[in-house]
Parts: sequence; C-alpha cells; structure tokens
Amino acid sequence: MTEATVHAALSAPTEPRGDLCIRTLAMPADTNANGDIFGGWLLSQMDVGGGVFAAKLAKSRTVTVAIEAMNFRKAVYVGDLVSVYAHLVRIGRTSMTVRLEAWVLRRKEEQPILVTDGNFTYVSIDDDGRPQPIRRDGAITA
Repeated sequence: MTEATVHAALSAPTEPRGDLCIRTLAMPADTNANGDIFGGWLLSQMDVGGGVFAAKLAKSRTVTVAIEAMNFRKAVYVGDLVSVYAHLVRIGRTSMTVRLEAWVLRRKEEQPILVTDGNFTYVSIDDDGRPQPIRRDGAITA
C-alpha cells in the first residue's frame, strides 16, 4: 500500500454518513483525569446509537457482539454536542455490521468534526436471548 493510499484511507470524511441515531451533550461528569471526555463514555454513546439503528433494521431486540476498527481521531470536550450516525455495512442471517461515526459540534465551530468511528456487530435475539433470523421487509432472512 502506498503512502497516498494509507493517507486516503485514514483521512476523515467531511460530513456525516448515515442516519442520525442519537445526539447528546458532553458534560463535566463524563471527563477523564485529563479533563477531556472519557473514551468509554463516547464508546457507550456510539453503542446506544448503533443499538437503536440495529433494532430498527432487525425489527427485534439486538445485542452487541463485537466492536472493531475503532478510530479515536480527535478529543471530545465538555460542551461539545455529540451526534452518532449509523449506516449498514453488512447484513447476515442473524447479525449485521454497522458503521458508526461520532461527530461533534463545538461551540465556536460551524462545521461538525468527526471524532470517532468504527464497526459494531449486532445480533438479533428472541425473547429468550437466543439468536434469531433478521426480518427484512416483513420476511425472515434464509
């Protein structure tokens, strides 16, 4: 892979991709020892947003089974408005992979900034917590 290819792969998009799933304000209680927003808090917000998106697609309860390819690109600060966007990467019989992007709008900025992105895998489950086929347009996947 050339240096230009690596740079292109790592460069951030200039606008959010996908559906807005959750929006929240980063508060002082969410900070780490350095005074920045704790990465675990941001990851949990992304998982909540991704869970909303996955459950809507699956038309059932879903659970998170994997998180991969996480990129913590920029810090999040107290007062940032955090928005999580999701789009479907892959759908299988019982699971789906969702690309999640966390964007912030800072008080003195006009454009949103991509701060974190990654792939989350969710599994559709039944009322007993067992994997079940994902319903697509009223039909169950084969």
